[in-house]
Parts: sequence; C-alpha cells; structure tokens
Amino acid sequence: MGFLSTVSGDLAMTADQLGSLQPALAALLARFRCCFKMEPTFRHWEKYLLGLMADLKRKSIEPIALAAGVPVRTLQEFLAFFAWDHDRVSRMLQQLVMDEHESAGAIGVIDASGHAKQGDKTPGVQRQWCGETGKLDNCVVGQHLLYTNNDAKNPFTCMLASDLYLSEDWANDRERCRAAGIPEELKHRPKWQIALDQLREAIGNGVRFSWVTFDEDYGAIPAFWFGLDALGVRGIGEVRSNFRCWPAWPRFHSPQRAHAAKRVDNVCRFSPVFTEQSWKRVTIKQTTRGPTEWEVKTARVYLVDTSGSYSQPTDRRYWLIVARNPKTKETKYFVSNASGRARLQEMLEVGFGRWHIEMWFERAKQEAGLGAFEVRNYTSLMRHWLCSRIAMYFLASQTERLRGEKSAYHAGAGGGSRQRPGGQDLEPLLAFMA
Repeated sequence: MGFLSTVSGDLAMTADQLGSLQPALAALLARFRCCFKMEPTFRHWEKYLLGLMADLKRKSIEPIALAAGVPVRTLQEFLAFFAWDHDRVSRMLQQLVMDEHESAGAIGVIDASGHAKQGDKTPGVQRQWCGETGKLDNCVVGQHLLYTNNDAKNPFTCMLASDLYLSEDWANDRERCRAAGIPEELKHRPKWQIALDQLREAIGNGVRFSWVTFDEDYGAIPAFWFGLDALGVRGIGEVRSNFRCWPAWPRFHSPQRAHAAKRVDNVCRFSPVFTEQSWKRVTIKQTTRGPTEWEVKTARVYLVDTSGSYSQPTDRRYWLIVARNPKTKETKYFVSNASGRARLQEMLEVGFGRWHIEMWFERAKQEAGLGAFEVRNYTSLMRHWLCSRIAMYFLASQTERLRGEKSAYHAGAGGGSRQRPGGQDLEPLLAFMA
C-alpha cells in the first residue's frame, strides 16, 4: 500500500511552476470566495497561501508580507482581525476532500505535533513534550486529523483538522487566555477528546473512513475506544505493555487482584488464549522501506470500563494483537474495535502504517510552513494552520494528478531534481492571480 506516501521531494514552487498550475489554483481558491466579505481580504488570503507554497526561506508573516509587497502589520491584521469565515473554509475543505478524493479504503490518522517556540506569549505555549525536538521543550502542541485515500499507486493525503491543545494551566489562567485571544468557551480537553471531536465534525461534513489509526497516547485510553464505538468508526492503534484487559470474562466482580484486569504483556505471555496458539508470520508490504516480517498472535479480549462505581469488563470484545519482530526482537501491542470477521492482514497494514506520518509532518513544515507561525493571537494561529492545510491540499492534489498523468514536470511526479533558487519575490506569483 502507499499509505500516506503522498508528497515526495521538495514541493515548494518557483514562480514558473506555480504559474503553470494557475488554472487549478485559481479554481480552487474561487471555491472559497463566498467565505470572504470583501475582495481585498480575499486577495490577502491568496497572497498568504502563495507565500506558504513559494520558495521562501521562512514562511511566517513578515517574510511573506515583504515578498508580496504588503505591509507586515496588514498581513498580521488579516490573520488576527479581518472578517472572513475560517470555520466555513475548514468545513468546505473537508467536503471538497470527500467530493474529489473519496475512497472505500480511506484512513484517518490521528496525531499531535509539537512546535518549539521561544517566549511565553504564543497561545498554548509551555514546557511540554515536543515531537519536533524529541524532548520536553517550550512549545505549542497541535492536535491533527489527517486523511489518506490509501491508494497503492497514486496516493493522496491531506490534513482535515487542526486544533490547539490547551493545557489545564493555560485553561485555568483566564487572564492569560484573554490576552492571547483564546475564546472563553475553549476549555482544557485531553488530546483524545479533541481527536473524537475532530472525527465527529469530519463525519458530519461527509467524510467517511474505513479505518482510523493512532499511537499509544490515544490507544491507552479506554474512553477513547468507547468514543470510536459511539461514532461507528473502526480503529486500530498501539497500546503500552501495561494496558489492561480481561482475556476471558471474570468469574467474579471483585476488586481482588486475582479477578482484576491483567496487563496485556502478561496476557500475551501467560493466558491460554495466547499460549495455546502458534505464532503466525505476516509480511507487511506497505512501507517504502520494503516488506518487513512480524510474528503475531491474536485474541478477542474485554477492555476495562470505569464508567460505573467500579471497574468492569466491557460487554463487547476487542482485538488484542501482539507482534514481535524476529530480527530486531521488538514487540508491539495493538488493540482494535473491528468486528470478529476483520482480516488480520488489513488490520496490521493499517496499524503499522503510522510511521509515514512523521514524513508528512516534516514536509508540511518545510513546504507549507505548518510550524512557521510567529503569532500571539489564537485566531491567527488557527488561520495559519488552516492556510497550511489548504496549501498542502493543493500540492497533494496536484501531485496525485500529475502522477496519474505520468508527468515528470512536478517534483513529486517523476524522478530528477531541481535547483531551489531561493527566490524572495512573490510579484511573479501574484501576477497570474490578478
């Protein structure tokens, strides 16, 4: 499978390259004209999007404004205060994805991204885990939902939703929130709850997923699984070795240790539902790193429901999959809420496909300025992420089209490389949008 292998190589475009795609770009932006009350505001939006896609060294407000010949303060105010319906733009983008890239095998990918920032004024910034630097760092964390049509030969991927993770410290400091323009109604939500809200909204806008996948930060939360069940969404995600379940229905409802839920590593090591079966060797083919072989065992287990006065097993059963790599000795644990008739090969290919997400985020940061925001206003941050999403949508859709046409022109469509001229002037780009 080509899971999440949408964008290949450098996609930031020169004026000539963007100019060659002028009809497609103009047609895309025209779809959203109804979201802008005034023509000058719409033109500022065009310039900001072009700046995110162009070959600029930095893709924050100041270099984009200088390259476009717009006062820096004007572009700052465009993001923070100008009247345009960014919520409607986001909804229309999701509807557009379904209209043009719907797929029976579509996969939703849930993930968070940290963006290292200096100072303490950026909305949500604080010392927390930052994936960008791989350590605890001063950063802003975004919670994201991505979509891929999972086409094996000509894949398409885009980001459907981005929301700010607001910690409890931030949410409880309403004076600081007001200074950053954070709405009063925006409270602290754990990342898994934000993810469920994003899925609910996307489904309401017509998006349909065959699967969603995620890492152990989400899979470790039983309430997240129950939320997926309520949405009617199939998911598979990793869990940590200390995640708990029951391999069989307990004989007694008792807090005693003998009847309590067990750690999944111990279940896989000692429970008869695992020890009485042989390892199956499965080849995972979808990674561009080449096929990898894993040995797996599976069983249907009961998760822990803590919604009542005491912990109890769920009425329904879930998949528990243990996979070990015979070469590296690595062991992974997966849980899925798929039906008992789900194909093991399909579940594993989805579950193991998440590594591509790191590549996608890296390209989104490089080619569409996802992490290049330098703002102190919540609305500015949300609008910046939205513009980055639309820029990546355009680049990905054109890459998909050009791959389908077997064109060698686009960096993602064929071999060969191109020089990055380091251009800093957007005037040639803006000319064809006039």
